Amino acid sequence: MHVVPLPALADNYIWMLYDDANQAIVVDPSEAAPVEAALAERRLTLRAVLLTHHHNDHIGGAQALRARHQVPVFAPYDERISEATQRVDEGDVITLDAPRVRFQILAISGHTRSHIAYVGEGVVFCGDTLFSLGCGRLFEGTPAQMLSALDRLAALAPETQVCCGHEYTAANARFAQTVEPHNPDLAIRVQQVTTLRAQGRPSVPTSIADERASNPFLRIDQDAIIAWCRQHGAHHDRVSRFAALRAAKDAFRG
Repeated sequence: MHVVPLPALADNYIWMLYDDANQAIVVDPSEAAPVEAALAERRLTLRAVLLTHHHNDHIGGAQALRARHQVPVFAPYDERISEATQRVDEGDVITLDAPRVRFQILAISGHTRSHIAYVGEGVVFCGDTLFSLGCGRLFEGTPAQMLSALDRLAALAPETQVCCGHEYTAANARFAQTVEPHNPDLAIRVQQVTTLRAQGRPSVPTSIADERASNPFLRIDQDAIIAWCRQHGAHHDRVSRFAALRAAKDAFRG
């Protein structure tokens, strides 16, 4: 399987996964044009569309792709996603013959109430829940829900590729360095990202192992993060620490 991020809009990624028989699926197509261009360039046949949540910058191209290619559109149970042909939720499994893929569905509310992730084939398509060196804003969920979602993603196999919805890594890195400035793994990741972006290349996918080593939102129980949270008024449980960290990121302008 080949996994390719297709840049779209200002900073979105549409994820394309295809096999050597030229059979493809796409995840969170914010617009149809980049998908059509990639299909034509690689001579691929689109077989399915997967959606993680209802925001228009993740579903905006789904209707056009469905109409042109006559493919199923998988999505969470959310009336705001009218493009769906098949609804999926926690514990469901999607199996396709072309390309031959199998994805388990994880319910990961927090960014939105109906957000889901697709896990399989060595990757996790996690939309706007987990980012490289960061996490999504809480538009509809609570800190407890988002922390639970991140815990579930962090528990995936270390080698799992994290395929997130936006190119936010450099900005996330600047905040992460203010929280854990002496983390050597973070320093290595920042250098990697700087090099990749200078070359005009995506900073993702990353891996669960790299995120656990350098993403402050997956390191709530580390001593350095606990100390930072205490300095910012979060003296108690994991949820309060996460809430303090997320609030600080919301206000960060570094």
